[in-house]
Amino acid sequence: MALISLRNITLAFGGPPVFDGISLQIEPGDRLCLMGRNGSGKSTLLRLIGGELAPEEGDVQRQQGLKVAQLTQEVPQEITGSVFDVVASGMGSVAALLAEYHHISNKLAHEAADNLLARLADLQKELEDTDGWSLHQEVERVLNRLELDADAEFTSLSGGTKRRALLARALVSSPDILILDEPTNHLDIDTILWLEEFLARNVKTVLFVTHDRAFARRVANRVAELDRGRIYAFSCGYDEFVERREALLEAEITRQALFDKKLAQEEAWVRQGIKARRTRNEGRVRALKKLREESRQRRERQGIAKIQLQTADRSGALVAEAHGVTFAYNGTPIVSQFSTTIMRGDRVGIIGPNGSGKTTLLRLLLGELEPQQGEIKLGTRREVLYFDQLREQLDLDKSVQENVGEGNDTLIINGRSRHIIGYLQDFLFSPERARSPVRILSGGERNRLLLARLFTKPSNIMVMDEPTNDLDAETLDLLEDLLCEYPGTLLLVSHDREFLNNVVSGTLVLTGDGGVREFVGGYDDWLSQSVAESTTAPANVKEIPEKAKPQKERPRRLSFKEERELEALPEKIAALEKEQEELHARLADPVFYKSAGGAVAGINVRLSELEQLLESAFLRWDELESVKG
Repeated sequence: MALISLRNITLAFGGPPVFDGISLQIEPGDRLCLMGRNGSGKSTLLRLIGGELAPEEGDVQRQQGLKVAQLTQEVPQEITGSVFDVVASGMGSVAALLAEYHHISNKLAHEAADNLLARLADLQKELEDTDGWSLHQEVERVLNRLELDADAEFTSLSGGTKRRALLARALVSSPDILILDEPTNHLDIDTILWLEEFLARNVKTVLFVTHDRAFARRVANRVAELDRGRIYAFSCGYDEFVERREALLEAEITRQALFDKKLAQEEAWVRQGIKARRTRNEGRVRALKKLREESRQRRERQGIAKIQLQTADRSGALVAEAHGVTFAYNGTPIVSQFSTTIMRGDRVGIIGPNGSGKTTLLRLLLGELEPQQGEIKLGTRREVLYFDQLREQLDLDKSVQENVGEGNDTLIINGRSRHIIGYLQDFLFSPERARSPVRILSGGERNRLLLARLFTKPSNIMVMDEPTNDLDAETLDLLEDLLCEYPGTLLLVSHDREFLNNVVSGTLVLTGDGGVREFVGGYDDWLSQSVAESTTAPANVKEIPEKAKPQKERPRRLSFKEERELEALPEKIAALEKEQEELHARLADPVFYKSAGGAVAGINVRLSELEQLLESAFLRWDELESVKG
């Protein structure tokens, strides 16, 4: 039975319908990736499924008692409290117990009081009775992995950190349907990989919007695309969806060409005059009227942005050279004894954990920061364009046109004078949208606007700090092509693995402790080289080893239930390993295959499950042993 069913949903906001009679079902086990152009209604559909919006027409049916957890692009204004309180609130009825236990534990770390100790004992009992300890550990595990300070006040956080906290709240809530709108924004690559693994192991049904193609490829088992008010669902992974969508678009272009040809022929016939009127049949005239109405109602697919880069005269052969550069903030090293040479035409990707100093490294290489030790030599004839991830170059209260034209109606683009409205149409801003304030634009539109603003100026060095956030697939592909053809030097900070693979020729990797490693190629090249260099990595390593995260020390001991769980784990692990050995022995027996039939596939599935169960059991054993001390 479907968890949620949409039937003939219609919704409009004063213009063409955002949804024009769409229907969709979400079944248990679906990992549905929602695709579509910027402005096609993806976030609106997520809000409708989450119960925040009601359709104008149509029916939304939810399974009784359905629990939905949602991460939205915009951070709700009414949320207050500590990060721990916000995240734990996703646990439902036990959240208040968890929050109180957390706060009393912190108080006892600074002051001893009998009443606090007594209340803590009561809370421990209540948490044991409601399985609260495992929930408490889950909250702390997710907080640590997302690098969140449990005691920080939520309202004091940056926008990106608030979204990470809300992501943590959604992840720990164990919903029937988890809804995620651009979950990889503001996450580093390590954390994205962890999120992919978390969703695969802990979340049965998820509906998500993402611009990250590698994330979609790893997580999705279904894909749906919103296009001109309609929705098209595909029961396949991301790569097959791309192929099938291209085939459908080609078929649509062919159909429309045949339709337009027929319409032109009928229009020519009806204009032939008296000779035609003598032989005219009314059925053919009615058919022509129907063709005209169909043509009028047809919604054309949104065009593709026509982005052009302006190149300045070539820079000097040397762009930047660093020798023994060291830089630290408040005693925390960002780079230590770092040396590199960047030459004209180099395409350098910069990756590393959040807070490791990627933007600081950019500013050092651009000469905006002076190294505390060492030397940076800058090249000559540098014309730099800087795309900042916070979009601080945009004035939210000014219109799109004012942000780009800066008071002028015309621009000089590649030596030609162009009206600003025509230029903005190349970036898919209609004349009406060009006169709108930036404040009302979506995240993807703001990114496109910043590109439009930057590309009015010629450059020979392009610096891009997380340019891919919120861009739709078509604009992302176009930006990739432009950067690949760009004759100047490119410095790119990105967490988008596929974008890095397709664009850069070299990678600087910040380790978070001041180290910077240099590798040839993009993300996959760095991964294969770093694994090959490691003497301890197993041969089948496929992903980045997870960073060791500092755990907050908390004065607590194992509960009675945890002690029994720890005692039972060796026997449980032994039973799992025995079953694993027996299944491997069956697969190794040639006689088995004579009558196996479809049993081989079932055994392989069970072996995969056993591997995951064993890994979880060993991790849990290690976790409990560390608490026990």
